[in-house]
Amino acid sequence: VQLQASGGGLVQDGGSLGLSCEVFGGSLVDYVMGWFRRAPGKEREFVAAISRDGVTKYYTDSVKGRFTISRDDAKNTVHVQMNSLNPEDTAVYYCAADLRGRGVSAVEIMYEFWGQGTLVTVSS
Repeated sequence: VQLQASGGGLVQDGGSLGLSCEVFGGSLVDYVMGWFRRAPGKEREFVAAISRDGVTKYYTDSVKGRFTISRDDAKNTVHVQMNSLNPEDTAVYYCAADLRGRGVSAVEIMYEFWGQGTLVTVSS
């Protein structure tokens, strides 16, 4: 299984950006999907996750109300729409897939497959 993330770029403070992650070699419906990020000089942290049926969504506190995770099983793609971005959101964003877990998780080790990362830079 391979994950291909896209959509990163440069955006101004207060702006919006959408990221996508396409799954190759597997069916998206089999996976809990998550987004993580690593800011400069910091460890990678959880951002958001979505259950296999798309009903349960889980966000880290700092992005609640600003980020929305969604999935399009027909296109084997998961998205995260990021609004009201601020410089603290600057990071490399990674998508990840969890095949074995039963529910959404914020724990990195639960995710067996990872994308290559896409850089989001928010200018002040």
